[in-house]
Amino acid sequence: MPTDDELVEEILHGSQAAMDVLVRRHYKNIFSYVYRKTGNYHLACDLTQEIFIKMMKSIKNYKKQGKFGRWLLKIAVNRCRDHYKSSDFRKDGQRTELPENLAQAGGNVWDIFLRKQQRKEVRESIIALPEYQREAIILRFYHDLKIKEIALITGSKESTVKSRLKQGLEKLKNMLNGGEHCARTGNRF
Repeated sequence: MPTDDELVEEILHGSQAAMDVLVRRHYKNIFSYVYRKTGNYHLACDLTQEIFIKMMKSIKNYKKQGKFGRWLLKIAVNRCRDHYKSSDFRKDGQRTELPENLAQAGGNVWDIFLRKQQRKEVRESIIALPEYQREAIILRFYHDLKIKEIALITGSKESTVKSRLKQGLEKLKNMLNGGEHCARTGNRF
C-alpha cells in the first residue's frame, strides 16, 4: 500500500486514482473532527467536502515535512475557524446526531440507553465549550494528538494548549457533574 507521500507525488503527476485513495484514507478522520467541532451532521458533511476541495487545490504546497494527516487536519481546523467567523454561522442550537449502533453484545436495553445518554451529554457539553477549548479537547482526546502537535496545527504555543485543555476539562467536569449545564438546555452556563 502506498504511503501518503507517495500518493501525493502521484497526484502531482495527475493521478486521479491516487487522489481517490488519499481522500478515502483520511475522510473518516476529518469528518469526525468536523462533526465533533460543529455538532451538526449536515454541516459537517458540507465542511468536510470543502476541506477536501481545499486540500486538492493546495496539495502542491504540501512540504512533506510532517505527516500528511496532520497537514490535512490543520486545513480542517482552519476551515472550522473560518466557518465560525463567517456570517453563515448562527448559534441556533439545532444539531443532528450521527446514527449510533445500539446493538451491543451483552448489553440490556437499560445499559444501552444509559451509555447513549452519557455520550449525548458529553457531546453537548463539548459543543458548549468555547471554540478554542473545544478544538484542543477534540484534537487531544478524539484524535490522540500530543500537545506539541496541537500547538503546531492550531498555531498556538504549547503553554496555551495546556491551559485550554486544563480549563476545558475543568468546565466539562463541572457540566457533567451538574455544576453547570449546557446553555441549550435552558439552564445556567
